[in-house]
Amino acid sequence: MIGPSGPVPPSPATGAGAFPGVRFSVLDRSRVREGRPVGEALRETVALARESERLGYHRFWVSEHHGVPGVAGSAPAVLAAAVASATARIRVGTGGVMLPNHQPLVVAEQFGVLESLFPGRIDMGLGRSVGFTDGVRRALGRGKDEADAFPERLAELLGYFEGPAASGVRARPADAVRVPAFVLATGAGARTAAAAGLPLVIGGPRREKLVRAARTYREEFRPGPWAADPYVVVSGEVALAPDERAARRLLLPEAWAMSHARTHGTFPPLAPAARIEAMDLPERQRGLLESGLDGGVSGTEEQVTERLGGLIEATGAQEVLVTTSTYDRAGLLDSYRRLARLAGLVPSGAR
Repeated sequence: MIGPSGPVPPSPATGAGAFPGVRFSVLDRSRVREGRPVGEALRETVALARESERLGYHRFWVSEHHGVPGVAGSAPAVLAAAVASATARIRVGTGGVMLPNHQPLVVAEQFGVLESLFPGRIDMGLGRSVGFTDGVRRALGRGKDEADAFPERLAELLGYFEGPAASGVRARPADAVRVPAFVLATGAGARTAAAAGLPLVIGGPRREKLVRAARTYREEFRPGPWAADPYVVVSGEVALAPDERAARRLLLPEAWAMSHARTHGTFPPLAPAARIEAMDLPERQRGLLESGLDGGVSGTEEQVTERLGGLIEATGAQEVLVTTSTYDRAGLLDSYRRLARLAGLVPSGAR
């Protein structure tokens, strides 16, 4: 049986510190920093993958965005190949490929190639979002209603890994391998994951929605060829620093970018925290920024143990997928190192 991380035996990356039995992984969205070249963000993603492997994180995922000024990651299968080439042990995947944007045959072929090149290390995280703007959707040849067909597209994609389609088409080399699949969703998407018998990745700032989605998923889960038991991954921003203010400040650039997107319609590159702190923001944007900061988990080791531990307990999560972005790269790396120590991850050199 193939589980959510390949063969069922537990990974050595399973947390044994403050969160025993919980895996910790990284999702990096290749965020562009203000005043820095776009290509640098992609290279920083690859460098972070190497460090994540060294620290003992279980998997490293990349994302898909189109036409977004603040995000460089537009081709997740290509970037995943670069990450897998630069690492040796950590699992590599997508968080996720937005299935409504693609033909399932092409996605199956891409992941079949990745798994053939890097056997036993590739994950296939799949989402139901479409392009962010009308212009992007037109360029992709997709409409907003494409998301409604996600369950059918998902079933078609999974079918290619099991053999020829009803039409006789085979997705080579996907028909000769098996790539663990995950559904990125909340609400109705949790039901889609349950019906397909796939692991669920849930995220967002509202804890009650995460708890509700996890409960619905477990209640409706149907075992199948892809997973025998439900598996819940909670995704979100986690920041650790020597004191609470410094940790919260790490989350400030991403919270500001999100508040800017919701008030101006564009998602900008990450700005330095000091520049954001000097801004005179409109009341609505200030409220959205504060809400974004509150949606993350930040603080000292002791504070994060309590706050993140509460979220894990409430959702029953078996894995945490950390998505932290910030302008301060040194602070970001320090945060990931602190979290690795707190979770009791095993550095690759110590295995």
